[in-house]
Amino acid sequence: MKRTIVLALAASLAAASAAAQQAPASKADLLTQIEQRAAEEARLNEQRIAEFNAAPADRQGALLTAAQDRAKALRVIEQQLSTAFSANELKIATLNKDLREKAAALGLAEVFGLARQTANDVASTLQQSLISTQFPPQAGQQARDEFMRAFSASRSTPTIDDLTRVWVEIQREVVASGQVARYQTRVVQPNGDPTTADVIRIGPFTAMANGQFLQYAPALRELQVLPRQLPDEFMEVARAFTAATSGYHTAVVDPNRGVLLGLYVERPTLEERIELGEEIGYIIIIVGLAGTFAFFYQLVVLVMTKLAVTRQLKNLNSLKSDNPLGRVLLAFKGDAGKIEESADVAELRITEAVMREVPRLNRFQSFLRLVVAAGPLLGLIGTVVGMILTFQSITESGSSDPRLMAAGIGQAMIATVLGLGIAIPMLFAGALLNSLSRGIVQLLDEQSAGMLAESIERRRHAR
Repeated sequence: MKRTIVLALAASLAAASAAAQQAPASKADLLTQIEQRAAEEARLNEQRIAEFNAAPADRQGALLTAAQDRAKALRVIEQQLSTAFSANELKIATLNKDLREKAAALGLAEVFGLARQTANDVASTLQQSLISTQFPPQAGQQARDEFMRAFSASRSTPTIDDLTRVWVEIQREVVASGQVARYQTRVVQPNGDPTTADVIRIGPFTAMANGQFLQYAPALRELQVLPRQLPDEFMEVARAFTAATSGYHTAVVDPNRGVLLGLYVERPTLEERIELGEEIGYIIIIVGLAGTFAFFYQLVVLVMTKLAVTRQLKNLNSLKSDNPLGRVLLAFKGDAGKIEESADVAELRITEAVMREVPRLNRFQSFLRLVVAAGPLLGLIGTVVGMILTFQSITESGSSDPRLMAAGIGQAMIATVLGLGIAIPMLFAGALLNSLSRGIVQLLDEQSAGMLAESIERRRHAR
């Protein structure tokens, strides 16, 4: 019995000593500590037994009595703690029951679930919204979209602060979406240099700075100047809107939040389209320019000729050789300036004179017809070459990626457009020149035939 009490006291002291030691860092450290504690407890037990056996008989009785009293006191404490533990368990169960009943009555589970779902839905909108540049996160806070995603993914009970920020961010986005705001923020130039600029924001749709349009980079959460600005008519509107201070003004708004602006930026210019046609495109353009030069040159000639013939019609008594009508009528009268006696000879002279004028009037018309015919054929060649490049890219890559086929298809389409672009205008140009030349030739025929008829009529009356 004595030995049992001594061992119990040793075990309690060893437990207290073990609690004071540092927690093991690994399983190996735990095993080492257990072995060390077992050896220490064995040593202490042997030491106490030796001390107990070496003590006098009256001293042994006193130690035994003290150990028994200590054991009774510990059993009383144990009973008290066990009773308190049971009471606490009952109280916790009661409180948990009350909590579940109140949560069910308030519908907190549904409220929290709805809040998380709303935060998850709004996170993508906040990430793509350029309004985030006006309301950056405070020090130590997450960005708006990151907070929303973290809140929606959390499974712990949200705090009042979290719920409040969810509501604030949603309300801020709604209110700012209907406002035109001016604020200072960081703007990245096309060369990559960051600057602080005065930005004008039109809702979540469009942003401008210094008369230039900006685009929002969600990954960097900052505004960037478009590498290529919009056409001049849009830039004029942007500059006028930037200079305005009050009232209503016309503005450029992209309802797709930057998608349409990106399409304008990626749209190739006229020079880039021409370069896409490569050699065939340049040949088509050269042919078109040659046809255009020939058209305008002959158009000026025909207009001047038409005016000269009109002046000659007003004064047929004074024939001049600076216009086709004057030359034809002079040929009708003969070299001596008198009308030929023979009608056959006069008719032959008239025919010869008119035929001499026709090539000058019809000049370049055959070339324009050639351009009209050659334009689509050259475009067809470019189309075939572009399709060959497209199939070659498919063969080399082993996939039908549109980005790989874009160059060949673009060349094919541009060549077709260029061919038709010179053929259709030249078709109308040739028709215009043909109409003008036919009108002048018809006028020559009418006047020469009328003069011949008048000459024959006078000859008959003279007889």
